[in-house]
Amino acid sequence: MKRSRFTDEQIIAIVKEQEAGAKTVDVCRKHGISDATFYKWKAKYGGLEVSEAKRLRALEDENSRLKKLLADAMLDNAVLKELAGKKW
Repeated sequence: MKRSRFTDEQIIAIVKEQEAGAKTVDVCRKHGISDATFYKWKAKYGGLEVSEAKRLRALEDENSRLKKLLADAMLDNAVLKELAGKKW
């Protein structure tokens, strides 16, 4: 998955800038993003602080790593079951 060109800290600053009273269109134009991107960020990062966003990113990375490990283990298990089921 492609990473954003903005860091979590920058995204939170952009969302807070709009929440402080700036118009959404002006904020999007200033930072070169679309309205859809802004509202997606607002749904994800709205109300978060920088430390919470870093923790969220760490948990997402750990979750994806664990999913890959589980998929590898399930694949190994399926191969072993297939080999055990064949007659020699």
